[in-house]
Amino acid sequence: MKSGGFRASILATLAVVTAACAPRVHVANPSPLPADKIAELWQHPEDLASRDLFHGPGGAAAAPAGGESYTWIATDTTGFSPGYEVRGVDGRVWDVKLGIEAQSEVVASRVLWAIGYHQPATYYVPAWQLAGGPGGLQGGARFRLHAPDAEAIGDWSWADNDFIGTQPYHGLIVTNILLNSWDWKTSNNKIYRSTTGASPQHRYIVRDLGASLGKTAASRLLWIIPIPVRGFGQGSRNNIDDFESQGFIERIDEHDVDFDFDSIYGSIVDLVHPKSVRWTAEWLSRITDAQWDDAFRAAQYTPDVRQRYVRKIKAKIAEGLAVP
Repeated sequence: MKSGGFRASILATLAVVTAACAPRVHVANPSPLPADKIAELWQHPEDLASRDLFHGPGGAAAAPAGGESYTWIATDTTGFSPGYEVRGVDGRVWDVKLGIEAQSEVVASRVLWAIGYHQPATYYVPAWQLAGGPGGLQGGARFRLHAPDAEAIGDWSWADNDFIGTQPYHGLIVTNILLNSWDWKTSNNKIYRSTTGASPQHRYIVRDLGASLGKTAASRLLWIIPIPVRGFGQGSRNNIDDFESQGFIERIDEHDVDFDFDSIYGSIVDLVHPKSVRWTAEWLSRITDAQWDDAFRAAQYTPDVRQRYVRKIKAKIAEGLAVP
């Protein structure tokens, strides 16, 4: 067989496999969800204008100390980025992520929290010491707190959950698209049980957001590879040139939106309607220039890169605000 014919055969096979393996989306509940259920995913951010996007949901008080020594508990060998579980001198336990995803995860988490989505306390620590395990001086890392009053008790799926059909859920999809956050596997989504109130409450959280702030790319082979292959993903991470090169809305009409967003989760992207794009853009437009700068400054981006990211993000928000 000639190379052209062989290539066409492979592409045809991949198309069939992709169609067969695409996530099957759960049908939306026709009954409106009660407010207390919606609050498990999203809460109206009445204080958005005053939210501290430098320190994030954990605030300044919970921030880990930079330059200090943290005791090694375990090494995380799963996922794209290496990491550790560590304990600080104050006894608090942290999940630590190293590598290029550390910065982008902190920013994406700050943005979701700013507009009402639950997020764990996360921080970027530029330099710190690891005692035990591999040991030694460590570079920049994302620190995520293991809060004693909030336990991750399970996973939840983008394709099968109680929130499908609600505005906040569709807004969550739009925000991830706008940030070019593309790693939507179920294991990245956690259900937390919070015990701070009178009775335990559940919180649905999108975590591990490091595969963002780059660009997306079609990766059909992921459907037929039975195990994850490190470095072979659906896009780039934390790359300002890539982020600037990708658009947002390609086409829109009264009922549908086509995004410039290559994804193996197209069935989930297709849930979004124009009104959800506008709703999300309106919330994001309320984030002030100072807050945007704080979100990127929290992850130690240089001033010029911060400005480029914010300029591109605001251009995307403007596209959303232009939706009728």
